[in-house]
Amino acid sequence: MAQFLDKLVGWLWGTPLILTILFTGIFFTALSGFFQFRFFGHIMKETFGKMLKKDESEDEGILSPFEAVSTAIGGSVGVGNIGGVATAIAVGGPGAVFWMWVTALVGMLIKNVEVTLAVYYRRTDEEGKPYGGPTYYMERGLGEEKGFKAWGILAFIFGAGIFTTFFITLQNYTVSEAVSSTLGVNMIVVSFAFLALTYLCIWGGIPALGRIAGKLVPFMCLFYVCGGIIIILMNISNLGESFGLIFGSAFNGMAAVGGFTGAAFAQVIRMGVARSVYSNEAGWGTSPMIHSTAKTDHPIRQGLWGSFEVFVDTIIVCTITALIIIITGHWSSGVSGATLTLNAFEAGLGYTGRFIVAIGVFLFGLTTASGWYSYYEILLRHLFKDNPSKKNTILKIYKATYAIPGFLLVVMAVTIGLPGKAVWLFADITSAIPTFVNIIVILTLSGTYFKLLKDYKARHLGIGEVDENFKIFYEEKNKNI
Repeated sequence: MAQFLDKLVGWLWGTPLILTILFTGIFFTALSGFFQFRFFGHIMKETFGKMLKKDESEDEGILSPFEAVSTAIGGSVGVGNIGGVATAIAVGGPGAVFWMWVTALVGMLIKNVEVTLAVYYRRTDEEGKPYGGPTYYMERGLGEEKGFKAWGILAFIFGAGIFTTFFITLQNYTVSEAVSSTLGVNMIVVSFAFLALTYLCIWGGIPALGRIAGKLVPFMCLFYVCGGIIIILMNISNLGESFGLIFGSAFNGMAAVGGFTGAAFAQVIRMGVARSVYSNEAGWGTSPMIHSTAKTDHPIRQGLWGSFEVFVDTIIVCTITALIIIITGHWSSGVSGATLTLNAFEAGLGYTGRFIVAIGVFLFGLTTASGWYSYYEILLRHLFKDNPSKKNTILKIYKATYAIPGFLLVVMAVTIGLPGKAVWLFADITSAIPTFVNIIVILTLSGTYFKLLKDYKARHLGIGEVDENFKIFYEEKNKNI
């Protein structure tokens, strides 16, 4: 079974999709004038610099920009940053980290584009609340503006790919694995506790999720990063060698070392790109759905939070995980997944290190499960937008059953001994399909993005002349049509 899954993932995450992701990132980076690099200071000023500012905006939306990005970061900074990074290094070697960085740097602009289009094309429902995302910009951008009648087929493929993760979800599994191995508690018991807490988080809906994420996500990131920095400082003499391994094996693969089986160049880049996309979700089309509910005066402004999200997720949190695994020498131990990260932290801080990772995994997993709840809800809202009564019934059933598949996966894994690698291979399959569809769509709608970017530069950066007739939201542009 694992051999078949590995071949399927190898095909899905083969050269065409990897090149498509990298091409898309380079395409938007180049045509935007290297926006995420040249205006990095502006991005940080408009995001990190305003994190603690009280939201007094009267713009249309459900969440504040910070609540939206906290929910999105909570949805992306999760098991992929702990178990996923470890698996990438265990399978692809240290060189995979380099390709994670490359994908993240261009991914900062891919996420900016996705979020911008999601906010621009978002739709106001019967209660006056805005929702958006890939299926929305497929309908409005492809269907209404470009007259592409088959947009619904693309939306169905995208939605089906995303909803597959409803059944094959890794949060509960990875949390249960980490906490069980650390505290010696039965995995099924941990899994049930996680299920109960997930329901507590989602029961208040998207507005409550935003408030919870705004308080929990900054704490959990800081908690994990600080623990990691301590270990890196304790092993600072090995830091140069660790970077040498990352850059040295990024282009020529890695020979077998210790328990490491060795990796060819194709495997190195595939694992790096796949784990980066799974971790920060750039190109996947997920977090733009929650960003679309934010109160903002310009789509690009919320897009800046999308860039910030990728930076925090991969360049900061994933890098901390990767350096600890490599700097402690555990990367070649033959272990993978969250267990590898746990072992590396324990090597640095003893049992306290394992405890930090276990708590980190628990918090990351909880916020990820909660954040993804909002993505599925927004997809369902779009699917049943023309039938409010049916929509409300479906949403109630969805909320009541949301956490059950993750619990059942743990039960199955415990009873038949499903290995962690097989679960991550399932994750790769479910992320590749919607990513490919979404990337094709945002490339098709690139003209709209560049018009919005030009307008933002004129209005807020003093670059170019402001066109007072330019409409910065699709509904505003078409309200009289």
